Amino acid sequence: MLGSQSIVGFIPTKDFGRAKEFYGDTLGLRVVSEDQFAVVFESAATMIRVVKVGDFTPVKFTILGWQVDDIDETAAALQKRGVVFERFPGMEQDEQGIWRAPGGARVAWFKDPDGNVLSISFHG
Repeated sequence: MLGSQSIVGFIPTKDFGRAKEFYGDTLGLRVVSEDQFAVVFESAATMIRVVKVGDFTPVKFTILGWQVDDIDETAAALQKRGVVFERFPGMEQDEQGIWRAPGGARVAWFKDPDGNVLSISFHG
């Protein structure tokens, strides 16, 4: 039933201004709409609603990720825009912060200004 429907992602923020700058300017997502409840972005065919919330504690796991065609190129471009990739103890990550999973997928994690964990991945 829902398998053929579009997905909407939700991300909490305490500060619309910082979120709009990060998701729009830094990550390059297009702003679709904005009101007192959310700033809505588009990433390919997916809508992402960055929702204003009160105080919250970000979870320690990935809440949203992008599958990319070239993770090395994407990571380098994001780093040029100020994105810092996370490093996790016990995980062997290369100089860019990219981890190679046992199955061959490659993943890098970073945080938005509110501390939400995001990722880029390549499944080649």
